[in-house]
Amino acid sequence: MDDVTEIREGVHLARGSDTNWVILTEGDAVTLVDTGYPGDRERVIASLAAVGRRPEDLAAILITHAHSDHLGSAEHLRATYGVPVLMHEEEVPHARREFLHQVSAGQIARNAWRPGVLPWAVRAVRSGGLTDVRVAAPEAFPAPLDVPGRPVPVHTPGHTAGHCAYHLPGAGVLITGDALVTGHPTSRARGPQLLPGFFHHDRDEALVSLRAMERLDADVLLPGHGPAHHGSAAAAAEHAMKQAQAR
Repeated sequence: MDDVTEIREGVHLARGSDTNWVILTEGDAVTLVDTGYPGDRERVIASLAAVGRRPEDLAAILITHAHSDHLGSAEHLRATYGVPVLMHEEEVPHARREFLHQVSAGQIARNAWRPGVLPWAVRAVRSGGLTDVRVAAPEAFPAPLDVPGRPVPVHTPGHTAGHCAYHLPGAGVLITGDALVTGHPTSRARGPQLLPGFFHHDRDEALVSLRAMERLDADVLLPGHGPAHHGSAAAAAEHAMKQAQAR
């Protein structure tokens, strides 16, 4: 499958409809980090097959944050295969849709003049961006988190209150979700960056979270949007910080 790339042994980045997810394998077991849009379901299944695994092999689904383009197939996989859906405790009520920290139709309309916003919005709707993707029984991950791939959660609030990155110390990889991306259809910038401000629940807090990632020992970053970034987490976070302050 051309949309699945092996980053390190046992670490694969998969690309869907303008969004990414990560597959962590350890023996026969698998951890899936995020699940794309609802319309990406078949791609998610195909990406598991591409690394020789099935949904039945999933030990856990980790969620960076509960936006529709990351939570899309989580409830389906939970309900069908009994896979626990785990996230930061502050993101659990978000996944249940007790509230929604997601860009609104009004915000999109006010930013429609920006290059790329309308085409992205149309694709998002076609990919199921307006679908109810709430998870019936999301769970806060335990401490320590013991799932295939040995990811270490790093709370990185701002994009949402419970956003979490996942550090793979042994592999030197940082899964950044939307706390730091390397591209997006609504941005002309390339390389490490914050998403445009209207996507964040609290942009100031998102800037602070860059500092949290800056301190992590990783030389590959796997974002929720854009290609993998090869380079230190410290340099990537600093670049994103400077770019955000210049806007």
